[in-house]
Parts: sequence; structure tokens; C-alpha cells
Amino acid sequence: MAEKRDYYEVLGVEKNADDAAIKKAYRTLAKKYHPDMNPGNKEAEVKFKEVNEAYDVLSDADKRAKYDQYGHAAFEAGAGGGAGYGGFGGFGGGFGDFGDIFNNIFGGGFGSGGARRNGPVRGDDIGARVSITFEEAAFGVKKEINYNRIVKCPDCSGSGAAKGTSAETCTKCHGSGQMRVLQRLGGMQFESTTTCDACRGRGKIIKSPCQNCRGTGFIRIAKKLEVSIPAGIDDGERIALRGQGNDGRNGGSAGDLILQVMVKPHPIFERDGYNIYCEVPIPVTHAILGAKIEVPTLEGSETYTIPEGTQPGTTFTLRGKGIPFVNSSRRGDLIFRVNVEIPRGLSEKQKEEVRAFAGDCQESNYAKKSGFFKRIFEKKNK
Repeated sequence: MAEKRDYYEVLGVEKNADDAAIKKAYRTLAKKYHPDMNPGNKEAEVKFKEVNEAYDVLSDADKRAKYDQYGHAAFEAGAGGGAGYGGFGGFGGGFGDFGDIFNNIFGGGFGSGGARRNGPVRGDDIGARVSITFEEAAFGVKKEINYNRIVKCPDCSGSGAAKGTSAETCTKCHGSGQMRVLQRLGGMQFESTTTCDACRGRGKIIKSPCQNCRGTGFIRIAKKLEVSIPAGIDDGERIALRGQGNDGRNGGSAGDLILQVMVKPHPIFERDGYNIYCEVPIPVTHAILGAKIEVPTLEGSETYTIPEGTQPGTTFTLRGKGIPFVNSSRRGDLIFRVNVEIPRGLSEKQKEEVRAFAGDCQESNYAKKSGFFKRIFEKKNK
């Protein structure tokens, strides 16, 4: 397996980069390698996944702190944060070997201490992604998502024992799930605790395991869920769906489903916060004389009057035509820049008319040009 690249290197940011810089770098790269922009390009697909994995860690303060301290090892099985959510492992078959899941659940993934092992334990959070259009992100949408989750086995109600039987208290640890170990070092005696090897820390022994879950008490199922995505959500943002993650153990509550929203790039608009930007080409005659032009918006085109003498690159603003603020009636603005298009392929007659027009113009008609040469002249004479 290829060694993972440093997440900061993947996003092209310094290790002291702030959240805004990380998000900006992520959005640029996500758009560059997005599958919709690179159909059939396997290399771009790999880079897109790599960029998303890096952003998933560096955009989360807790995960970033762990990564800065331990590197990629922070998210490997048994290291630091557990195996529940790092890198969206819970979606699309990322659980690995099914038996290993329950080794983690019952082996050591929930911390140490008898009370912790046998008391209620909250289920793992799991992750999924949903892809939506630019317009759906702006105005909200309902999406049906498919994902996998771990739930209590319906045949044994989570006990792990076959119907008509029950789990028995472990006689080796007397139900505590742990064993005391005495060690001697340099003439001194130390007492420590370790996981009971007979029951693997569960405190109970199952002699007749349930055939449906193989004695684990849990099974993996595929689930469909309709999710309401709020208007104004941005690319890479997450929605926490409470209680839709993996079921808990010993009566613990279920974890959450953390849904990451991926917004497809728009062919015209760029988003920055709640404002959107676009470029509108106009004929040179419109720039000279002024005109009413059609400006694209998220809800169709809108007529806007540009003044005569409009210069290339001039920006104009349509108030309240941008992205809605989440859970608010406010909206950002649409800011468009005019790109003055110079005509090509003129006939000889048209060229003569342009030359005549140019000959009729005075220096005063070109404020930028006359000011430019005036500044050069003044500089030479200083």
C-alpha cells in the first residue's frame, strides 16, 4: 500500500494555516479534481478522495490536533480516536473484516475499566457523503441517502445468545471483564489490571451463540434515509443526524450519522461565503453607449442597465440575489463583472467605419490613456 502523503502537503498549505486558508485550498482542489470536471479520469478521482480525506481531518479542530501530534497513526485502529468515524470509514463498505469490528467493540475500543466496559456505551458515529448541485445548495433539497450501520441483532436482541439461552457470567473475572495481575520489579510488587482473556472484557460467556450475528449481538444493515439539506449550505459542510449511527452497547445510545455535503461546481457562478460571482460578456458597443443587458441569476435572467463608457472589468452588484443565509431570510449578493468583447472578422467597410470613429475621438475621450502618459511624462521631468 502506498504511503499516505502529509495532509498539509495534499492541500498545499502551511502547518500554521488558519481555517479560512484550509477551506479555500480545499475548495480550489475539490473543484479541480471533482469527478464531474474529470469524467473517467481515475487519477483525478484518486486525488479528489485524497483532498477530501485531508480536509476531513484538518477542518476539524480535534482531529487536526490529533494529527499534528501523532500523524496518520492517530486514525489507525486502536490509536487515539477509535475506529468509528475517521476518514468516513462507516460508508460504502469501509468496515473492513466484519469480525474485526466486534473485536474492536468488545476488545478495547471503548477504553479501560470494568465499569466502563459493562456500563452503557454510546455507539460509534459513522460518516457518509451526499452530492448536490449548486442550486440545491442555495435553496435546499431533500435527498435519499444509502449507508451501512451496525444495529442490535433482532434475533437475540443484542445479547449474542441463541434463542432460548442466555449469556453466563464469566467465572474467571466474575463478570468484571478484567483481571488483576501482580508483577514484581526490583523487589517491589505492583498490581495492574488487564482484559479478561476468557470473555474478552465482556464479563459474560456465550456458550450457544446466535447464528444470525455469530454471537456478537450486532449485525450490519443497509439503510435508506431521506435527509433535508438546508438552504445556504456550503461545500464540505456537515450535517449531524442524531441517533442514526451505530447502535450502542449495554443500553447505550446510538451514535450519529455525520453527513458531509459535496456541492458540484457551477458552470457560471463562483461562491464566496454567501455572495456569488460571475462574468458577463458584452459587445464593445454596449460598453461605449450603455445598454440594458441580461444578467444570469440563480432564478433566471434579470435585466440590468449598464452606463455608457463602462470599462472592461467593471463590477456591478445585484443585491439579495446571492446565497440565502442558513436558517435566515437574508441573502447574499450577486456580483458580476463585465468582459468587453472585441469583435473579430470585420469586413473592410466595417474597418473603415471603425477607423473613422477612432479619428473622430479626442484625447479627452480616453481618460486612462491620457492620464497614463501624463504620469510617465511627469516622472521623467522630476
